[in-house]
Amino acid sequence: MTTPARPNVLIIFADQLRADALGCYGNTIVATPALDSLARQGTVFDSAYTPSPVCVPSRSAFITGLEPQHGDCFENEMPTASASTFMDDLTAAGYRTHGIGKMHFTPDITALRGFQSREIGEEFGTAETDDYLRFVEEHGFEFVEHPHGLRDEMYYVPQLSPVPEHLHHSHWVADRSVAFLESHAGGAGEPGAADDGTPFLLWSSFIAPHPPFAPPSPWHRRFEPSTMPDPFVPQGSESLETIYNRLQNRYKYRDGGHDRRLEQLRTAYYYASVSYLDTQVARILAALDASGERENTIVVVTADHGEFLGDYGFYGKRSFLDAAARVPLIISGPGFEAERMPHPVSLVDVRATLLEATGTAGDPRDGRSVLAGDEPGPVYGQYQQGDAGLYAVITEEWKYIWSAFDRREFLLDRVRDPRESANLAYNPRRRDTLVAMRDLARTHFADLADADFDTASSNVSLRLGMRPDDETLRSMAALELDAEAATLVVRGGPWSPERD
Repeated sequence: MTTPARPNVLIIFADQLRADALGCYGNTIVATPALDSLARQGTVFDSAYTPSPVCVPSRSAFITGLEPQHGDCFENEMPTASASTFMDDLTAAGYRTHGIGKMHFTPDITALRGFQSREIGEEFGTAETDDYLRFVEEHGFEFVEHPHGLRDEMYYVPQLSPVPEHLHHSHWVADRSVAFLESHAGGAGEPGAADDGTPFLLWSSFIAPHPPFAPPSPWHRRFEPSTMPDPFVPQGSESLETIYNRLQNRYKYRDGGHDRRLEQLRTAYYYASVSYLDTQVARILAALDASGERENTIVVVTADHGEFLGDYGFYGKRSFLDAAARVPLIISGPGFEAERMPHPVSLVDVRATLLEATGTAGDPRDGRSVLAGDEPGPVYGQYQQGDAGLYAVITEEWKYIWSAFDRREFLLDRVRDPRESANLAYNPRRRDTLVAMRDLARTHFADLADADFDTASSNVSLRLGMRPDDETLRSMAALELDAEAATLVVRGGPWSPERD
């Protein structure tokens, strides 16, 4: 087969996969040899973030290169941004483009959005429109009402997959990906069909490890629950809570108390889902090797957002704390050296990166190519908008979050407190940093251009004769908002930057 002049692209996409669930990101429990091998061969981005920590807005930004505020997509119920996608760009450039699995395009989950073809395997639908559900029916399991696992009150109750391993969604995504690679290499039949050097874009998109955590047998026994670590719940973690954490815990049926053994079992099943996903990635990579295209294929591994998994007492996503917002991003293949990149990047940057790496034309948008060599700058995130908005600014040293509904700021030291255990927004020693990060937020987000954060985040009435910028007022407001804020007692007169 003729080697394409332009590199192929293989995207391996997981749902709700936090970065630190992979061995290459420091996890010492989960076995992820296939993904770790890609990390050894390619570029690992240690500070990759979702532009919006929930499925649809994150994927919308990923495919269009537009941040939520420019794509008008802030929540799962909203339509995916109407702009063209990198699939459109690569199709127009002559690529054979095919998508497999969960894409979560809204409002039409069957839309192509630039793909030439898709094999649909979403979380909801019927066998008439969903290829995976039809596959399950054809193999005699039409009686299974919830092949992805039971949700509702069972959403965070670990459970065994109701279908056998060879019918599990992760296995099906790998099956269909292997079939595409084999047909593309052989030049016969759909969905691949190319033997003339046509490059391909294959997006293999898994539902796992999205809850309910339902690995197939025998993988549900992959990790001994009693050996699983406890969730990370630092002292004062309630000071990091927003309204969305409270809402999620309520509707995910996780606000009724703590059960350590259930927590361990939940972690074991989440890790089993990740490990099983890795075995399916290994099958896809083996097929890529067999096709002879491995050296000429850019492989991108990432996810739409993370999962709290009980950290801080929280579940789900919808937060810019790392457990929910930091995602794996590994890119290997032509143009990507074996190295680790510490500076923050965003999923919104992937479109520009793929266009540059493949020599494909496309209009400039919010994302920046990681190959461009530009000076690293902040990355931004947004969930919801206006009075319900949650906004984030992330630099190499700091993370700033504004929760408009809570009227509350969060400032996290990414260097000295990488596990994010303390909110420093109301600590007088970090006042200058807070103001600088606020200014970045005001400049970037149209919603915040005129925000008066001191006033908005203060729920303390002014005493007679007290100026709004009075240091005592700020201390009072800090105490009301965050009981941990005044644990640092500043003695010997007012604090100034020179004393820090």
